[in-house]
Amino acid sequence: RCRTEYENRDEAAKGDETTRKQFHAFVLFLAELYLNLEIKGTKGQVTRAEVLQEGLRELLNALFSNPVDNNLICAVKLLKLTGSVLEDAWKEKGKNDMEEMIQRIENIVLDANCSRDVKHMLLKLVELRSSNWGRVHGTSPHTEATPENDPNYFMNEPTFYTSDGVPFTAADPDYQEKYQELLEREDLFPDYEENGTDLSGPGDHYFDDLDDKMDPEIEEAYEKFCLESEHKRKQ
Repeated sequence: RCRTEYENRDEAAKGDETTRKQFHAFVLFLAELYLNLEIKGTKGQVTRAEVLQEGLRELLNALFSNPVDNNLICAVKLLKLTGSVLEDAWKEKGKNDMEEMIQRIENIVLDANCSRDVKHMLLKLVELRSSNWGRVHGTSPHTEATPENDPNYFMNEPTFYTSDGVPFTAADPDYQEKYQELLEREDLFPDYEENGTDLSGPGDHYFDDLDDKMDPEIEEAYEKFCLESEHKRKQ
């Protein structure tokens, strides 16, 4: 079944919403399988399935070749899950496949007609990869993170919770939707003093005029700045 799904990847990535949803589940299943399936070599060494490594690259190509929002969100999830492992494996073979993937992402941000939220997710992924996927190589595995040894020290995002108690951060692909749901919950910040006095009344509430989105021009300038910074870093 996996082989059949894999061979139909291009058609599935171009299919209707239901077809694409099933395809995305298959992609993320293979990603989990690649991370968790261990193969012991003749000398006792443990490796991952190379066939899955190559398969994930082709699945990414299929997703990026059809850059609609949900295909791109699936690609972001796949790379956040396996990006560091894939890049290490490709580098061992002397390949620059990840560099090519990042270049495709940058081109999509500049040219594709995907939503601003998805473009922002793609930029965050480029940023994550530029910091070595957030990995810190200290002298001790228990070294406490500091501004000196952790490139993401000042980028830590707060954790929020949905009405079902599920945690999420700004790195979550569904962040905008979940955060909006959080803002709309009536009991988010009840207007009560410690003695129980109701402080609500006529006048503006804290969230009345809250706008959690950037001005389009400012956001566009931010995206351009991120891409220019990435190009300068490569030079």
